[in-house]
Amino acid sequence: MIDFGKISLYRENNRIEAKKALGGMPQSIWETYSAFANTYGGVILLGVEESADKSLYTVNLPDPDKLIREFWNIVNNPNKVSVNILSSKDVFVQNVDGNNIVVINVPRAERAYKPVYVDGNPLCTYRRNGEGDYRCTKEEYQAMVRDASVRTQDMLVLEEMDIGVFNKESVRSYRQRMKLSRPGHVWETLTDEEFLLKLGALGIGSDGKKHPTAAGLLMFGNEYEIVREFNTFFLDYQEQIDADIRWTDRIISSSGDWSGNVYDFYFRVYNKLVQDIKVPFKMEGGSRVDDTPVHQALREALANCLVNADYYGRQGIVVVKKRECITLSNPGSFRIEINAAKSGGISDPRNWAMMKMFNLIDIGERAGSGVPNIFGVWKQQGWKEPVINEDFEPERITLLLPFAKNDDKKVTIKSDDKKVTIKSQQQKKEMINYLLNNETAKNSDFAELLGVKSTRVKQLLKELVDAEMVVAEGGNRNRSYRLK
Repeated sequence: MIDFGKISLYRENNRIEAKKALGGMPQSIWETYSAFANTYGGVILLGVEESADKSLYTVNLPDPDKLIREFWNIVNNPNKVSVNILSSKDVFVQNVDGNNIVVINVPRAERAYKPVYVDGNPLCTYRRNGEGDYRCTKEEYQAMVRDASVRTQDMLVLEEMDIGVFNKESVRSYRQRMKLSRPGHVWETLTDEEFLLKLGALGIGSDGKKHPTAAGLLMFGNEYEIVREFNTFFLDYQEQIDADIRWTDRIISSSGDWSGNVYDFYFRVYNKLVQDIKVPFKMEGGSRVDDTPVHQALREALANCLVNADYYGRQGIVVVKKRECITLSNPGSFRIEINAAKSGGISDPRNWAMMKMFNLIDIGERAGSGVPNIFGVWKQQGWKEPVINEDFEPERITLLLPFAKNDDKKVTIKSDDKKVTIKSQQQKKEMINYLLNNETAKNSDFAELLGVKSTRVKQLLKELVDAEMVVAEGGNRNRSYRLK
């Protein structure tokens, strides 16, 4: 916010507060902290004084590091400050005109953390105007409380847990996907902790410290940590293509060979669901387009199932793929009327924070148009209308997506007669997904992944390099590949 080489040009205002602080930590700093947090945010400068003409000049603090230590001790004390919304990069020593000052950047508090108050008293809530800090009126305080109370269950801050519950590979993969979906986003340069706080995967508890939210735990946690909070948590995908076998493929969250969280489950299952969806040849801007309305509808259906589940409920998430249909079932009842959901325009997800996380990587609809889109796509395909069932003992929602034509002529999923081009596209998708979760890979890694010979992988890699999706690095013996 400030060019420290021109500090004399600045004046105190609703975003800047200067305090001499030669006698130690000023007591009024906490009113300013509250005021900035509850308004637009701002910068507190310790070791800076206001001259007669209102310009700012520095004084040399004798021990700025001691001031910083004292500041952190107090700001993390819930008896003094209701919540600490700062990270380590927000407080630092800056040398200006040969003098050391302390800079404290106070961000605008998230809605869920307001009002930010001091001295353990909600009545000591402040805001900032052009004249300085002022104590909020009862009406202003109540307005902040009302705004903060509109929270879905996944926004709960789990104070008995810390950031160690997250699966680092899941977080890295999500950040990579978001970078591809939203290049240049302002969050790209944040540390993982700062990113997770902005995302809503971390929250600030009553102790003023950062803890996982329910959404963060569900999306990025390890399964054995998730079940500590959600005792009946279970994710289950079953592929029942062969009628003589109970299932031909299965993915469950408790297997122990993968994270078991919602984020990784989504991509593992989505890739299975679309594996046999035929992709017509289509070019757009010189590139092959492999996405279809059916792919989009299946993404929507799976995301809806996951963000509307009651993870405290019984029986968990169950997705079943058969030749003639796909069913998606989740615990919990509808939060709006089923007919209203089919009509669209109304969105009231059970897990709003999780929906936001999916939206940021271009998955799911926020405007309540997801269910109508699914029904519309099935109608365009000439398939029978999807069926939504709602049960109450226990509460459960099931979506049935049939692959039968309206004339009752079945259209079954066939995995034995796919064209070579479709199979190649699917193999390349698997390779791209692998690189989303692994920064680099070699030919042998892909061969093991796909279960094919290295000569086949070489051809697929050439196509990906030619399409400028993958970059080759190194010589022939040690050549590796990464996403461009």
